[in-house]
Amino acid sequence: MLPERTDVLVVGAGPTGLAVAATLAGHGVTATVVDRLATPPVTSRAAVVHAGTLEVLDRIGVAAPLAARGLPSTRFTVRDRDRVLLTVPFDGLPSRYPYALLVSQAETEAVLADRLTALGGRVLRPYELSGLDLDAAGATAKFAGGETIRARWVVGADGMRSPVRELAGIEFGGPADPGESFLLADVRVDSALPRDQVNLFLARQGPLVWAPLPDGTVRLVASVPDAPSEPRAQHFQALLDERGPARRPDRVTEIRWSSRFRIHHRIAGSYRSGPVLLAGDAAHVHSPAGGQGMNLGLRDAVALGDTLAAVLAGRSDTLLDEYAAARRPLAEEVLSFSAGLTRLTAVPPAARPLRDLLLRAASGLPPVRRRLAVRLAGFEPTGR
Repeated sequence: MLPERTDVLVVGAGPTGLAVAATLAGHGVTATVVDRLATPPVTSRAAVVHAGTLEVLDRIGVAAPLAARGLPSTRFTVRDRDRVLLTVPFDGLPSRYPYALLVSQAETEAVLADRLTALGGRVLRPYELSGLDLDAAGATAKFAGGETIRARWVVGADGMRSPVRELAGIEFGGPADPGESFLLADVRVDSALPRDQVNLFLARQGPLVWAPLPDGTVRLVASVPDAPSEPRAQHFQALLDERGPARRPDRVTEIRWSSRFRIHHRIAGSYRSGPVLLAGDAAHVHSPAGGQGMNLGLRDAVALGDTLAAVLAGRSDTLLDEYAAARRPLAEEVLSFSAGLTRLTAVPPAARPLRDLLLRAASGLPPVRRRLAVRLAGFEPTGR
């Protein structure tokens, strides 16, 4: 049952919302967390937690249990079929977590939920937001079942189609096109590729991400012109045949689950509107290239949780404006970086030899490899 009042209402119990609530709970603040789904999803889009994010999650007691559930990946490799164009090593990162942790988003959510529960919090389900009345003292949230709750602050952690963002009237900038189409699946595959690295295949038809997971499956993500409504094993086999290894081709032996989705490149016009704060996909969405989306959202979440706790402890709420001002440029940089990785695929055939030559030259320069590793790892230039 919903309380009548709360200091902080967090809408959305995905990784971002759970991380906001767990951060607040660590400061002694109990947030009310609601989600429209009756049960947590068991499938997920994101499959990597980078070192910079693990360092941030360590502050809220989540990094170690999450690392125990994941598969450390020491390298990120860019390929054109059988040719390795660029290798980015993570084992030299200045971190207690010198790797990219390959782990399903569902596992990440489970660890965050366990931490929230241990700190006395919980998620209330299913509550679907239907209205939001804002005033100088806070907000009144209305739900589809007729319930209401009065909150001093409302956190929109409710994804790309965020009702919180829309009800608050915050613009979500970006093109009006339908967005990039992607296929995603967890498959079992016979493959000669190493199981300690993520591979990004650059092909004329579009990028293909190949990422091993701890249970022995492989996460495949590929851009396609028009994703089928029910992706099957043959669709992913065709993608591997078209874009993956050629000399020793991969063979899909089982498909565990599959999905399709579209991604736009968008950033919210503001991360704050009065008592409403945005974080995660509610604030920014972009290409999955480089595995940056959930990671940026998790770092948003801890920064926002720390800031809200400080405001509730008596500091000026202008700190929330500082949160908004600090996080948005980071999202812009991530969007630019992810789009750049995607553009590597779209190089015209005549220019591909030059692209490949430049990537292989970069791979031979240790300072370049280190900079790329740090960039992929998500170490941020500010405390936010």
